[in-house]
Amino acid sequence: MACYITPNNVKIESQEPSSKNLEGIISERESFELCGPSHLTNIDWTNPDHRRSVAACLVQGVYILERDRQENRQASKALAPPWWNFFQFDLHSQLIDDADSCIFGAIYKSKHPPSQHTPSYVIAFRGTLIKGNAFSRDLELDIHIIKNGLHLTSRFDIAMQAVRNLVGSQTSKSNIWLTGHSLGSAMALLAGKRMAKTGIFLDSYLFNPPFFSAPLENIKDANIKHGIRIASSFLTAGLAVAAKIKNANQQRSNTPEDSFLALAGWAPCLFVNPMDHICSEYIGYFEHRKKMEEIGAGGIERLATQHSISGVFLNAIGKESHEPLHLLPSANLTVNLTPAVDFKDAHGIHQWWRCDQQLENRVYS
Repeated sequence: MACYITPNNVKIESQEPSSKNLEGIISERESFELCGPSHLTNIDWTNPDHRRSVAACLVQGVYILERDRQENRQASKALAPPWWNFFQFDLHSQLIDDADSCIFGAIYKSKHPPSQHTPSYVIAFRGTLIKGNAFSRDLELDIHIIKNGLHLTSRFDIAMQAVRNLVGSQTSKSNIWLTGHSLGSAMALLAGKRMAKTGIFLDSYLFNPPFFSAPLENIKDANIKHGIRIASSFLTAGLAVAAKIKNANQQRSNTPEDSFLALAGWAPCLFVNPMDHICSEYIGYFEHRKKMEEIGAGGIERLATQHSISGVFLNAIGKESHEPLHLLPSANLTVNLTPAVDFKDAHGIHQWWRCDQQLENRVYS
């Protein structure tokens, strides 16, 4: 097993440490010196690859902030600062969960001169940490995502208030970025949707965003997969029409269609890996729209894509439902086609700052 010594004199193993590792032993991926994109010494903020890499590193900075806290790594022993210092950012503030006092987010302030493409601030959220005492709280939030109830949690309230406060303090809203990974991307996505519905469109970089549904992308037969999606679209559209008639009879306002259309001008950047079942359904979600247009069923799909089957069914029987996170009219979708070693590799944040990945970009509106 190879070991390295960082400039901070911290011993680092090249493999993931076991639970029995000695204090001071850390994962190679926690060290910017060993696995960060140190080749990006001159950032071109108009380059989408550079923007993606920087956003991913700032999310990694939040992960390492929490790991530093857990391991009591302070001052010169802290491993988090290089993840933002390298790109000329300051740590403006940390976002702390009120339930377990863990660090789940951070606001970074840029040292770069203001420009059209350079972010002045970046609000970043980490995903689930399986190490340390943050895991149980993170898992609780993951379950809320599955139940479409992330907006009901105190962590999201803290995040949303931080976003509103920062946006309200700035005259230019276009230079504020949102970014996150996994659970953190769900936080950023929900916050971005909330702001978009008020007419404020924040640049958003969402890595491996959760999309919980039947894993249709795992079906190898394209005809079967497409057939299931078509049937689902017709069923969803039919239920949506019935719910719309019912809402009209009851003179309800603020329908799901209104909420969906309010997002039309916002196109977050989504980064997904087809081997990651947590986020891979975004590929089929957007690609299916194009196929429905090709067979002349675009109108049905435009109605179906504004709803989820479970949501319209619950509304039809008079029960409350919450809007799923994945309902988006527009997106800039980047798919990593590089073969992943395993699920951990496909879901990891590290893939998004590497320069050796085979990425395919698709724009949907």
